[in-house]
Amino acid sequence: MKILKKLIYTVVLAFFLNAGFAQNFLESGIKPGKTYILLAHPTVQNLETIHFLLNNNILQLPDAEFIGIFSSAESYNYKHSIDLIGKPEMSRFHLQKVDGAESSANIYTVNSWTKTFKNLFDQSAGIFFFGGPDIQPELYEQENLYSEVTDPNRHSFELSFLFHLLGGKQNSGFSPFLKEKPGYFVTGFCLGMQSMNVATGGTLTQDIPAQTYKKMTAEENLKLKKDQLHRNYWQEIKNDTLFMGINFHPILYTAHPFFMKKVKADRELKPLVLSSHHQSIEKLGKDLIVTATSMDEMVIEGIQHRVYPNVFAVQFHPEVPSLYKDGKKLKFAPEDTPKSYYEIISEEGREFHLKYWQAISKAIESSIRLQK
Repeated sequence: MKILKKLIYTVVLAFFLNAGFAQNFLESGIKPGKTYILLAHPTVQNLETIHFLLNNNILQLPDAEFIGIFSSAESYNYKHSIDLIGKPEMSRFHLQKVDGAESSANIYTVNSWTKTFKNLFDQSAGIFFFGGPDIQPELYEQENLYSEVTDPNRHSFELSFLFHLLGGKQNSGFSPFLKEKPGYFVTGFCLGMQSMNVATGGTLTQDIPAQTYKKMTAEENLKLKKDQLHRNYWQEIKNDTLFMGINFHPILYTAHPFFMKKVKADRELKPLVLSSHHQSIEKLGKDLIVTATSMDEMVIEGIQHRVYPNVFAVQFHPEVPSLYKDGKKLKFAPEDTPKSYYEIISEEGREFHLKYWQAISKAIESSIRLQK
C-alpha cells in the first residue's frame, strides 16, 4: 500500500511540475539565436490556426517558434492548450503564463506586468492578437451601453501589453517599447484591431447596428444592404443549423498605400472578407491611420501605425482555415444555396488573403533582420 501511495504521489507531482514548466517557457526554454513570435490568448483554436497556416505555407516562417502568452486571471482553461502543445507535431509552440492582475487605473502605465512585458518583447520579433469578446467600455472611458464583457482580465492584460508596445494618448510621458525596436511586428484580427485602437487611446462604437445605423432588432438589421452587415442576424429569427454566424462582405481601400504597396493588392479589387463582429473603431488611437473601410465607409476595416511600419491590423478574419480549404457548406439567408467559405470567397478572394499573409510573413522577416 505504501508503494502504491508513493507511486500515486510521484505521478501527481510530475503532472503539476510538467504543467508548471509548460506555462513558464521564459524561465527555462529560451534558446539563444532562435526566433520567437508571441501569440496572445493561445487557446487551442488559435494555436491550431497558426499551426494550420504554417503547415500549408500560408504563414511562411520555417524557422520561427511561438510563445503563447496569457494572464493567469483569464477565464479560459489553458489546460487544454498545455495538452495540445505536448503533441509531437506542436513542438514549435510554447506557453508563458503571466501572473497577477491590474486595475483599470494601472493598465496604461508602468505596472506589475511591465518587467515581464519587456522580457517578452526583448526575446521576440513580433506578436499576434486574436479575436474575441467585447472590451469593458470603462477602459476607453465610456459607460456600458451595448457591450457584453465575458473576460475582463484578458482585455486588461492585452491592452496593457499593447500600450507598453505602442504608447497612447492616455499617458504621453510613457516611452513605448517600439522606440527601441521600431521594426517590431504587431498585428491583430477583429478584437485584436479594436484592442490596438483602445490601447493607443482610441474608442469603440459598442454596437454598429444600434449606434451607426440606428437599427435595434434583427429584423431591422436585415433590411440593411448585405454589405452593411458585419455578422449574420438570420439565426436570431429562424432556426436553421445551416446558417453561418458570420457574413462575407467586400472592403474598400482608402488612399493610404498599405494594401497596394505592402499587400500588393489590386486597387480595383473589392475582396470579400469574413466578418464576425458588432463593434468597431470610433475615434482612432494615437498615430493610427485607416487603410480600409466597409463599402459605405461607415466601418473601419484596416489600420496601420503612422510611425512603426510593421504594426497593422484588420477588422476581418484572414486567419480562418476554412478560407483556404473546402469544408462544410453553409448559407447566410434562408433562400441561399449552401456553400463552403472556400467557394464563397472564390479564387480572386483567396489570392487577396494569401497576399495578406505574405505581407505578414515579410513584415516578420523584416523585424527579424532588424534584430540581428
